[in-house]
Amino acid sequence: MGDADAFGKLELELRRGVVVLATLSQLRGARYGYELRQALADRGMPIEEGTLYPLLSKLRREDLVLYEWQESDMGPPRKYYRLTDAGKAQLAALDDYWTLINRTVADIGH
Repeated sequence: MGDADAFGKLELELRRGVVVLATLSQLRGARYGYELRQALADRGMPIEEGTLYPLLSKLRREDLVLYEWQESDMGPPRKYYRLTDAGKAQLAALDDYWTLINRTVADIGH
């Protein structure tokens, strides 16, 4: 049981480290919150609402994403999020760094 607990903690640390990259990567086009959660979950990165929406607020305060309300045929207006120019630059930098880290870890492991 101790090994499972230890793994769970390490897994959580890794997820925290990549959740920003994963979220930014899915905002290259405008998406509303539920759609963003589904896109991330479909790609193996499920994120709870209680994690995603505070993260989006933080990214907005950092000028990496912005949002706009759009009318919906399916009900009330929806808040659509998308990357700012600064967000696109940050995503590119994070993506490059992620590639470097993956290569480094692969090299260390062999």
